[in-house]
Amino acid sequence: LMAPMSSLHSARRTCTTLSKSPPHRHVRCRASGSSSGSSFDSGMDAASVMKPFRNKAAIKVIAGLMNFDQADVLDIANAARLGGATCVDIAADHELVTRVRETLTAHGKQEVAICVSGVDPVNLAAAMELADMGEIGNYDWFYASDPEFQMDAETVLHIAHGVKSRCPSKPLSVTVPHTLPLDAQVDLAFALQKDGLADIIQTEGAVVSRPQRSGVVGLIEKATPTLAAVHSISRGVNIPVMAASGISDVTAPLALAAGASGVGIGTFISKQNSTVGRIAAVRTVKETMAVSFANQHGASQTTQYY
Repeated sequence: LMAPMSSLHSARRTCTTLSKSPPHRHVRCRASGSSSGSSFDSGMDAASVMKPFRNKAAIKVIAGLMNFDQADVLDIANAARLGGATCVDIAADHELVTRVRETLTAHGKQEVAICVSGVDPVNLAAAMELADMGEIGNYDWFYASDPEFQMDAETVLHIAHGVKSRCPSKPLSVTVPHTLPLDAQVDLAFALQKDGLADIIQTEGAVVSRPQRSGVVGLIEKATPTLAAVHSISRGVNIPVMAASGISDVTAPLALAAGASGVGIGTFISKQNSTVGRIAAVRTVKETMAVSFANQHGASQTTQYY
């Protein structure tokens, strides 16, 4: 596994090189469905990937950008499929994408988008060639590995430019670092939208949350930073915002109410000790979101969740 700071330093070095490189050197990835003879042409197109976000029904199951345990990632992908998630987020690794694609299409048409995550623009764009979308972040693994870790706005913009210039045809989600003040998070999200560098903004914050109580109250306390970011950022941009980091079945509906177009769930799924438990956890999140949507918009519109 890559050391956390060496990974970030690699991304920054690549971004510095990128900013000095002429546009014609950038290798552009193909859109899904292009006629290239690739076995991955059956992947989901951008419109299909973005549809759940437009419908405020996106559920992304996060395996982890540094999780290269193939058996675990495939189990999480299968749980996402059977539980009704709309996307599974995995490390930017070609072999993992290949195996996850096989898992998601083993029983028919692919209904769950494959998102690859990373912080190195070259590696991430290359993995997006095989996947359906990309994600810059999230950074929870880095925070846990190094308490001194910080991701500044300039670096995020550089990475996003590096990925989008190489792979403009596929949706890109960008995590806004919770280490920035809330107003700076909104500014960064707006800059990403204005420059066309992000199709989705993802929030975070559970790492700094210190719940004082257990149970439902503790789950709400844990999600407070990311919910606050969703509330603020969703009012400053016109692109979908995804709440991630500390989200559970209790707080997913709160995320929608705060302005999210979907949720990213990681620990809530991975901590389950069986495949059945993981499937049930995904379904529970989906059901609570459907109920919340029905309460806000009317029961007749909840069919988009099923």
